Amino acid sequence: MFEHYHGDSQLRRLVAAKGARPAAGGKLGADVVQFFKQSVDKRQRKFGKIAQCWAQLVPEKLAEHCALESLHRGQLTVIVDSSSHLYELKQMLLEGLQKQLILACPSGNLRKIILKPGRWYEEAKARVRW
Repeated sequence: MFEHYHGDSQLRRLVAAKGARPAAGGKLGADVVQFFKQSVDKRQRKFGKIAQCWAQLVPEKLAEHCALESLHRGQLTVIVDSSSHLYELKQMLLEGLQKQLILACPSGNLRKIILKPGRWYEEAKARVRW
């Protein structure tokens, strides 16, 4: 009889533990909207037109190896992930691509394109914590 009573209490504790719901966290919506306004939207307004022109004028196979990093005082800095792609893009810029981009993006205040070796995607992976 004691075993039966003891089993019931264990069952009740088990049911109570399984039925416990985690505490509800705060709403994430406001934080996400704020992040979007400060980071994504601002960057999109800054690079939007230039990114469109870049996508139209730079061959896709080459564009996959590049990332638009910054636009400051009319100078667009582009990160290129290998020396061979950097060389190829530099040659294209010298052959007239830079002029085409500047003419295609008058509202972007683009005056000069600076190429920089680097890998943007490794930095992104390093920031992700599992």
